[in-house]
Amino acid sequence: MFRASLLYAFIVLPELMFGQTTLPFKFPAATHAQTPQAGQPSSGTAQTAPAPTGQNQAPTLITIDEAISLALANNPSLKATRTQIQQNQAQEVTANLRPNPTLSWDGQFFPLFNPSTLTFDNLQFDLGVGYLFERGGKRQNRLRAARDQTSVTQAQVSDAERTLTFNVAQQFINALLANSNLDLAQQDLKSFQQTVDISAQRYKAGDISEGDYLKITLQLLQFQTDVSSAQVAKVQALGSLRQLLGYQSVPRSYDVAGDLTFQPLKSGLMDLQAAALRQRPDLLAAQKGIGAAQSQISLAKADAKQDLTASIDYSRAAGLNTASVFFSIPLPIFNRNQGEIARTRFALTQAELTEKSNEDTVMTDVVNAFESAKTNQEVVQLYLSGYLKQAQDSRDISEYAYKGGAATLLDFLDSERSYRATQLAYRQALAAYMLSLEQLRQAVGSRSLP
Repeated sequence: MFRASLLYAFIVLPELMFGQTTLPFKFPAATHAQTPQAGQPSSGTAQTAPAPTGQNQAPTLITIDEAISLALANNPSLKATRTQIQQNQAQEVTANLRPNPTLSWDGQFFPLFNPSTLTFDNLQFDLGVGYLFERGGKRQNRLRAARDQTSVTQAQVSDAERTLTFNVAQQFINALLANSNLDLAQQDLKSFQQTVDISAQRYKAGDISEGDYLKITLQLLQFQTDVSSAQVAKVQALGSLRQLLGYQSVPRSYDVAGDLTFQPLKSGLMDLQAAALRQRPDLLAAQKGIGAAQSQISLAKADAKQDLTASIDYSRAAGLNTASVFFSIPLPIFNRNQGEIARTRFALTQAELTEKSNEDTVMTDVVNAFESAKTNQEVVQLYLSGYLKQAQDSRDISEYAYKGGAATLLDFLDSERSYRATQLAYRQALAAYMLSLEQLRQAVGSRSLP
């Protein structure tokens, strides 16, 4: 009876009060109940409790490769750019179409004022079919020019994908940096909070003055502000990244997976430049543009050829059935399409110069990105060579000495600021190095460096 009363108190009453059949609740501490682990069934009424949602749900983690894949598949701007390929392919269909034949019919000599004299024999009827015969291979040249333009557009879309990939990688690194700075700020706040607690005990015991205690308490505000600033920076970085990925492609609660890491650059400049000349999409687009310009010249010369129009007519007049054949062709005396031929030749020169300019741009981009990566690598290696450890040891020694009363407050605060500044600078240098590697990948035109 007593157990039944307890069951009523813990299950039935909450159901009546809150209007739900399964209400998660916590047992009193005396029962030693434990929260079941994820994926494990629980006992009693708790096994039907709904899974945690909202802020209690773990965020979805994505890697940099997954972020790039999501952006290439869902970015609205890139999807809009890709429609240009379909537009060009539709133009290929139009370019390959043949002219339509022409059907003509007429009737003559209708007696308007003497309708009684209307007979089939005193009227004339004509029925004809005509067709335009294109000369000079116009249809073949139109199709070739359209296909060449589609090839150029495909390379331009690939270049847009290259640019989007770099932008995603850049925002991803910014998010990693924001995560790292937030983690550092939280660690510093936790460590300094312990120092403040110890200082409070020392102040109560009379080991330090009230002025020193107030100074170290005010210093805590800086660490709390750092945490808030880092949280805002993380939200902004993730928001900018989500815009590139496609707003609906990731859930609201998502985060980046990974850390700021240092991987030495092993590629040489000559190998990088050779790879860029082979695979940079913008350079390939310029090279394909030369072929497209040559196709336009061939099309302009084909358009200079005059087309032949032929037709055959059937006529019935005065009871007689006759047939007529007509041919017509313009005489190329004045218009020989000489203006369009000249224009396309200049367009070919422009395409050749554009290809040369793009080649110079590719070489310059690779050199600049390579030198930037080397410089940033040297900066990161300086921190790793001993400066990080020295800043850590200096902070630890000063903290230990201050807590033991062997160092002044100013010495401890100075070492704390130096450690914090060194850690932030190292993280910034590491992010800059990773970003320079992404710039080098963009300059080469591939995610894998030779």
